[in-house]
Amino acid sequence: MILALNLLLMLIWAGLFGSIDFWTLASGFVVSYILLHIVYRKNSDGIVYFGRAPRIIGFVTYYLWELIRSNVTVAYDIVTPQHYMKPGIVAVPLDAKTDFEITLLANLISMTPGTLSLDVSEDRSTLFVHAMYVDDPEDIRRDIKENLERRVLEVIR
Repeated sequence: MILALNLLLMLIWAGLFGSIDFWTLASGFVVSYILLHIVYRKNSDGIVYFGRAPRIIGFVTYYLWELIRSNVTVAYDIVTPQHYMKPGIVAVPLDAKTDFEITLLANLISMTPGTLSLDVSEDRSTLFVHAMYVDDPEDIRRDIKENLERRVLEVIR
């Protein structure tokens, strides 16, 4: 409900400016978000919406940084004569429980260069991940659990 109102106010903003481009829509979304946050501050209906938006922005920022970092790492390994790869398979225990949560996490891991989700255990408690650079399996496991999985679950739940 509040998201629809936010989008409607964004379109009204763009109409007032007479331009539908990225910056007008983005500024309209931010301005209407702030206005709705002020109006719904004391109303419990807006708490979920206003609490989730900063987490989504934080997740997107984190994931884009991870994509850039992993692309640079893989590209560097490709263009240098010496290969730094130490491939391996890491078992990652999951806090994600639903099919949607597990699928989203597995796809995000697979979209990041240098990692690939291979399989989920029968009891859906462990995700098996192939990584190109496994110096310490515990570091990979901790990075996925504490950073990626935690942020994904914060956004979804």
